[in-house]
Amino acid sequence: MAWNALYYYLTIVVIAFGSIPKGYDEGGFAGAKGMQSFLSDFGMTKDQWTGSAAALADRKANISSLGVLGAAIGSILALGLTDRVGRLRTWQIFCVVNMSGLLVTVLSSGILGLMLASRIWSGLGAGGLTVVAPLYLSEIAPARSRGMVVSIYMVVLLTVLMLGFFISYGANKSMASTPAQYRIVIAVPLIPVGLALLASFFLKDTPRWLASKDRHEEALAVLARLRGKSATHPQVEKEFAEIDSQIQDRQQVLSGISIWNIAREIATIPTYRKRFLLGAIMQTVAQWSGGNGITYYIPEIFRYAGVDGENQSLVTSGAYGAVKLVMTMVFTWGLVDVFGRRRCFMTGLFLQCITHVYMAVYMALWKDSGNKPASDAAIASVFVYATGWSIGLCTVQYLYGTEIYPTRIRSVCYATNMMIHWFFQFAVVRTTPNMFQSLDIWGAYVFWACVCATGLVVLGLWAPETNGIPMERMYELFDGPWYMGWKAKVDLTKDADTAYLEVQEKRSVHRAESKDTARTAGEKA
Repeated sequence: MAWNALYYYLTIVVIAFGSIPKGYDEGGFAGAKGMQSFLSDFGMTKDQWTGSAAALADRKANISSLGVLGAAIGSILALGLTDRVGRLRTWQIFCVVNMSGLLVTVLSSGILGLMLASRIWSGLGAGGLTVVAPLYLSEIAPARSRGMVVSIYMVVLLTVLMLGFFISYGANKSMASTPAQYRIVIAVPLIPVGLALLASFFLKDTPRWLASKDRHEEALAVLARLRGKSATHPQVEKEFAEIDSQIQDRQQVLSGISIWNIAREIATIPTYRKRFLLGAIMQTVAQWSGGNGITYYIPEIFRYAGVDGENQSLVTSGAYGAVKLVMTMVFTWGLVDVFGRRRCFMTGLFLQCITHVYMAVYMALWKDSGNKPASDAAIASVFVYATGWSIGLCTVQYLYGTEIYPTRIRSVCYATNMMIHWFFQFAVVRTTPNMFQSLDIWGAYVFWACVCATGLVVLGLWAPETNGIPMERMYELFDGPWYMGWKAKVDLTKDADTAYLEVQEKRSVHRAESKDTARTAGEKA
């Protein structure tokens, strides 16, 4: 049994390592692309560049954003793979894709076209992993600790993001400014991702996916191993019965069901549609509130706030990553399963909003003014923003995206949500430099503050509290109007079958009343 417990923790860690490509791209690569060795190798230093400043800004933006564009495409590809070949095999495929693309990036010295193509290719793997890794974790975690388990994905991501900035700083300070300098920085994630890929061949796919493919005996054995108990243990039997009941009794079997049929069901079945739209709106608000776009340009933002020098900016950026990591760990192991998802993301959005407001005022009135107190407050506000982002939508979006959907539509909905995530992140990363230029920096912060304020209202009304709710009972939270989601509750004293029958009865009564109302109106007319 001790080995089985170790197997469970090993599974979580290995799958959570799927967040390394995304995290290191936002930290290590973001730092490496600003090094003089990188700029010189690709002809972008002041002495080498002969074009306009706008053209140089476009090239730098393309280098940053094409990896994100590839990730958006990867999330679409994950849509067709996760159900077809399984969560584990999909995870392994995207690891290989990311590593091969990253290797080409390392070896593309001075060849811009090859480097840009490799950015898209490695992004395919990173984007696919953002779909399948949280999905896998959500399907192996017990309901009581699902939030913590899925959030470990973000803990690993932010740890790597932070280390990426410090690795860039260390290389910038201790190594000669040659191509080897930035190549080593970019190549670092090949080691942990490669080790995780090797370890993954000792793992099994999730019990929910196996059961959905009618591999029930294998699914039960895997569930028992994950829980560290025998297959005949009452807790294991009860949990598996809930999984199997949802899949069998409610026609959740995925075999032979096309993606287009599932998409049609999502569009036509109200409870599916409400859940899908909530996930999409949450991703939209998360990215257009500043989100990961700010992380990609955090060294520049610190310089705007008054931090001088390339090395100092990298150190401050590393501290920014450390704050995100610490707050995400606090969120993971203290807040999310104690205070709940709603309180966390509402508090986080509020903190983001007020820091955007201050940064807008600072950039409009005091930027480059030599006002030290205002500059210090601006730097502090960036760290407050990191706190709000980390305890809010940075992590909560992954939780809602993996836990509110039934097995039948989960992978399609989550993959689509992550596609939205990546396309919007691509748009934010690509347009942020242009927003800073055309809106005098402060205008970008006004825009982000407005998005946060809108998100507070819309998500505050729509998103129900999912903490502690079994995934097989999530439908009960979405039985009423969308704007009453904040009041939705699940009576956990009732068993799942009784609750399901009551919901179906209410829907039947509601449909009958609607028909009577329509018939009465027709008779009066």
